[in-house]
Amino acid sequence: MDLGHILIFWGWSGVKAVGYSTSMRIIGLTGGIGSGKSTVARIWQGCGAIVIDADAIARVLMEPGSTVLEEVSQAFGRDLLDVEGKLRRAELAARAFISEEKTAQLNSITHPAIRCQIRRDIECARAEGVQVLVLDHPLLLESGMSDLVDDVVVVDVPVELRVRRLVDWRGLKEEDARHRIMRQMSDEDRRMRADYVIDNSGSRDALERLARELWQRFATQVE
Repeated sequence: MDLGHILIFWGWSGVKAVGYSTSMRIIGLTGGIGSGKSTVARIWQGCGAIVIDADAIARVLMEPGSTVLEEVSQAFGRDLLDVEGKLRRAELAARAFISEEKTAQLNSITHPAIRCQIRRDIECARAEGVQVLVLDHPLLLESGMSDLVDDVVVVDVPVELRVRRLVDWRGLKEEDARHRIMRQMSDEDRRMRADYVIDNSGSRDALERLARELWQRFATQVE
């Protein structure tokens, strides 16, 4: 890979070489649980987008033997791990989302590590000459990571519709679905902090049309 001019980045993992250009545009994609945010990310990937998936990073950081998983199991109980040392995710969710304090405790362990890896991935994308990068993060605003992006895109769905989708599509109990939604930022607060809002209260075809139109706008602006 030809990096052209070289800049040196100090920090996260020592010295890192990246391309000279700083013109890469970073789009932050977020939305509440059941909003269809991940569907938009897949549509954009189909359009050629390079996507950093914060949930995927979190899963890797929670693999057996990791420092993050060790800290989580110390905080929430060793019985969160099965006989192979793997995280029982449903049990962690039950314990972490029981109160704001427990949710904040989990976030204080996981968010710094996730942010560190995201920053590494951003610089790798910059070095590769990526022009538009998508950061798919369900807690982009709550975690304070919106400072890493240039634009915030919120996928928006009314609460009652999200509850119904979580029950019908993910098999959650209605009480659990509502509880998880309550533990996240309100839809109104998300919309207020958004640069763009995608309404996903309609059909799958309607969502795909809106997502493609917005992606085309981003792609055109950097050409």
